[in-house]
Amino acid sequence: MQRPSEPSTSPLPSERLRVGECVVDVPLREIRAPGKRRPLRITPKSMGVLLVLVEQAGRVVSRDALMTEVWPDTLPTNDVVTQAITQLRKAFDDERGNPRYIETIAKNGYRLLAPIEWVHSGGPSASAEVVATDERWSDPTRTTAKYPAIAGADPTEPLAPVPFPTTSSPRGTWMSIAMVIAAVALLVAGLLAWALVRAPEESEAAPVAVSGMQGLRSDRPYRLITSAPGFELSPALSPDAGLVAYVAIPEGQRGTAILVQTTEQTQPRQLTRPPEGSDDTSPSWSPDGRWIAFMRLSEDSCSIRLVTPNARAEHEVGACDRRSPPTFDWTPDSNGLIFGSMSTGEGAVGLRVLDLDSGQWRPIEYPHDPDELDTDPRYSPDGRWIVFVRNAPLGDFWRIPAQGGNAERLSRLRADLRGWDWSPSGRGLLFSAMVDGEYRLFKLDTSTGEARPVGVEDGQAPVAARSRRAIAFVQRRPYFGLYRVQLASGDGPGRVHVVEPLFASSSRDLLPSIAPDGRQLAFVSDRSGSNGLWVGDVTQPDTLRMMGGVRPGTRYAPAWSPDSRRLLATGTDAHGRGVVQELMAASGQVATLPVPDADPLQAQYSTSENRLFVLAASEDGAPQLRLYDRSSRPWRSLGRIDGVSHFEVDGPRNRILFTRLTEAGLWEVSLDLTTATIRRVSASEPTADRYRMWRVAPDGEIRYLERLQDCAASLRRIVPANAGSPRCLDQLRRSAVNGFSLGGPRGDVAYLALVDWDGADIGYMELPKETAEVVPGWIK
Repeated sequence: MQRPSEPSTSPLPSERLRVGECVVDVPLREIRAPGKRRPLRITPKSMGVLLVLVEQAGRVVSRDALMTEVWPDTLPTNDVVTQAITQLRKAFDDERGNPRYIETIAKNGYRLLAPIEWVHSGGPSASAEVVATDERWSDPTRTTAKYPAIAGADPTEPLAPVPFPTTSSPRGTWMSIAMVIAAVALLVAGLLAWALVRAPEESEAAPVAVSGMQGLRSDRPYRLITSAPGFELSPALSPDAGLVAYVAIPEGQRGTAILVQTTEQTQPRQLTRPPEGSDDTSPSWSPDGRWIAFMRLSEDSCSIRLVTPNARAEHEVGACDRRSPPTFDWTPDSNGLIFGSMSTGEGAVGLRVLDLDSGQWRPIEYPHDPDELDTDPRYSPDGRWIVFVRNAPLGDFWRIPAQGGNAERLSRLRADLRGWDWSPSGRGLLFSAMVDGEYRLFKLDTSTGEARPVGVEDGQAPVAARSRRAIAFVQRRPYFGLYRVQLASGDGPGRVHVVEPLFASSSRDLLPSIAPDGRQLAFVSDRSGSNGLWVGDVTQPDTLRMMGGVRPGTRYAPAWSPDSRRLLATGTDAHGRGVVQELMAASGQVATLPVPDADPLQAQYSTSENRLFVLAASEDGAPQLRLYDRSSRPWRSLGRIDGVSHFEVDGPRNRILFTRLTEAGLWEVSLDLTTATIRRVSASEPTADRYRMWRVAPDGEIRYLERLQDCAASLRRIVPANAGSPRCLDQLRRSAVNGFSLGGPRGDVAYLALVDWDGADIGYMELPKETAEVVPGWIK
């Protein structure tokens, strides 16, 4: 077997290799750098190190791995690796303090930064420039008639260029793969031999050992590649899985930015630099690896932008509505972006494609109801299909042909989904769904509709690489505590609000709902080990108790009756079916109500004892608000409004306030749900992604809880409009996004869940090869 240190006899893809701006002649061991009078010849071992770095281009290679690969039959010192790297840097005319070719990762190893390409044309002309370029965007100042270019990143802090594959095939050859396997085999054999020599007694006793720590090991199939304090969200993998882009708040900054790093535990680099007051989010890596699309949000604008992975150029390519931030992904040819449902001047529209060359929008022709919300579209790896999520929060996967056509339902999950992607083979979908109050990763077989767990708990936002069997995801388990905030009177920055914890615990407490009497607080918590409904008197902590026989959901808060004696809670029964349950607060007695709807989401009392409002999903998953008369059996429907995402009963003013699934804003309707009485009361808030973060105060004002860059939990009045400045409830701790509650005669007491701890890291996992056999924790 030939080693990387013997390149003259190895069957490489070509005899010449382009590394950045330099040309490498492998048989001659010569590196020609631009501006140099003659090429520099390197040693066989240095060439071996270079070929290993090329094989793992863009990934960190440890010193131990280099010594195993290049010096397999000797016992060299660390100096030999250092000398080889030094010689390579000299040949590439590289600077250690500002590397463009080889980067040193402290206490870890080395990484090849420059893009690579095997040069297949023989002869002296092979040293000519042969770097493949994207003609559409090769000029950083490229513009279209509609979307002018934006200034590039700060040149004083450039990011190193990174390699990207030009095809979906692996970069290694069969020989290079064989060398890696052989090296690993030698290493394992050496370790086994060392173990036999060091501990022969333990080796002999091992077959009969039945106690102690022997045989115990972790079955965790993934590793975490970020560990910074705070959170890292929305990962996007480069096609070869060598790099990951994600969203985080850089140290010393207020807004979120896009960061990029290798898929090892390495130091990230800041890719985008949003202006003050803006947030960058939702990165998506193009299939050709050359661009990352992302969204920039500010208080008064929303734009879709592209940035190169080395931050050399940034472009604005489209505008969006900040009140309804869109979801999007790349077209298979990297020439456009496909968007989910968006609000336009003509109303809500379905899937559309933005062509990056012309700046023109092209609708996807397929049956679409304006009241349906189609989000998170993705093209299949073979480009034949488009799959999207329809009608979250109880969403399901639907499929249409890539050129448009009839929509086909792929699943009947009716699940709270938190991100998805195609599996690398295109034979299944990876997705995150909430189960028992926790998000977990699953895989859906598109041919059968069957979903099975992947083996990752607390997993969100999975994303797969295009040309490698690997995924990245977010592992997140935030902990929220309940707080009561006594709002100070008056406006102005000098106000001081009194914030005090309620029913403190080390678990996740959510969805506080204060009774009209101002004393009883109901909320959802996993302090018993699983989610339960808890009720207690806020003035007497020892009265807190869990209501037995209730498995509450975590999207909508329980609702009190006007007399504070009863509660309505939505959740699931022992068989996982959606139910509405009515509880007597004093006795804890529970009754499951005969609601006609199969998947109830939210329920509230009307001003009449025999009438209830129920928000539920229809057969196709679209949410409907219904008014029921429960004095008859079966219940009789008295009215209906489609496309409602959240509602509140405002009894004193004989109205229902509600948000819509497909657009931002707030509407009101009479208590009998008469369509003719529907009126819009707020055009911009709540935004579509914070549709549960508002409440009606006793005086009829509508309060809205939002996150600002200088205040993590800010409360302001949105109806009537311009009725005072925002009130900062907590500068550092953000609130949960599934609701809060108002108490007091004028709504001057707020009850909310504030984050006590939130650590979100990016996980990385290599996927097993898909075979006819079922792999534990995975399916074919």
